[in-house]
Amino acid sequence: MGDIAKGVLGGGWALLVGWILPTALNLAVFTLAVAPSLRRPTVLNRLWPTSGGPIALLLLVAAILLGLVLNALQTPLYRFLEGYALWPAAAYERGCRRQLTRQQKTADRLADPALTSPIRRALLREKLSRYPVSDKQITPTRLGNAIRRFEEYGYDRYRLDTQLLWNELTSVVPEPTSKQVVTARTNVDFFVALLYGHAVVATTAFASLFASRADRLVLIFAGIFLITLTPVWYHAAVAATDEWAAAVRALVNLGRKPLADGLGLAFPKSLEDERRMWQLVTRMSNRPYAPAANSAFQPYRIDPPQPSGEPPPSVS
Repeated sequence: MGDIAKGVLGGGWALLVGWILPTALNLAVFTLAVAPSLRRPTVLNRLWPTSGGPIALLLLVAAILLGLVLNALQTPLYRFLEGYALWPAAAYERGCRRQLTRQQKTADRLADPALTSPIRRALLREKLSRYPVSDKQITPTRLGNAIRRFEEYGYDRYRLDTQLLWNELTSVVPEPTSKQVVTARTNVDFFVALLYGHAVVATTAFASLFASRADRLVLIFAGIFLITLTPVWYHAAVAATDEWAAAVRALVNLGRKPLADGLGLAFPKSLEDERRMWQLVTRMSNRPYAPAANSAFQPYRIDPPQPSGEPPPSVS
């Protein structure tokens, strides 16, 4: 039992809150609002429990299994909401132009001297900060831009490609820093899972209107209610990326030196040299080995310690 508790409070907590809990909520709505209007197959009728206790256990097991499936599919689920997957080229380009226009309008409103309210200016700054620094990194959706802003943070500031070196970076930072990233992402996962579940349950509710035993009033109300909530969860997911972005920023800022130490490189004193070093590390990790890398990394290698009383070897 102690090991199970440690697992739940460790990495399993993100899975539980981010994917299993919203799946259980959506499954409960489906069971109460949609399932009574559906006719179960004969085989399922024989296997379906008749008392409340087994039914609750069955729904719990179903929520866990579906939550695990969603967790495994999180990359394509996110990619669709970010605008990377299943988007036609024309829709992608149109979405990017729309997001650029919205970004410019927000910047213009913030620059308007007539806007004197500090609260409104702070809200506009918050909204503007959810876009990438470079216009070339703009994606066709708000969630995509809110995530892309911290995906490009390390490379924009230090030429450290955090997407490529993510595993190395999270392996060397202090444990509280890496936990902050997991916890912050869990909040976004929760709303994403809730959003997808609502869309599926609402679609099923509308499709069930043609069933012979359908309770049409309940199905219509449930479908409209869930569809109405879907954009609310999307906006909540976008807002929740603020904490995720702050956690990734801390991960990059605090993890650069431990990462350099872990790679056996001397951390440069100047930012220009550091950017050059991380660019070399990124190229080395992303491209086939070339002999030129030996001389390119020479200025950043840590000299091995010399025995006391012995002079360092001559470089001539």
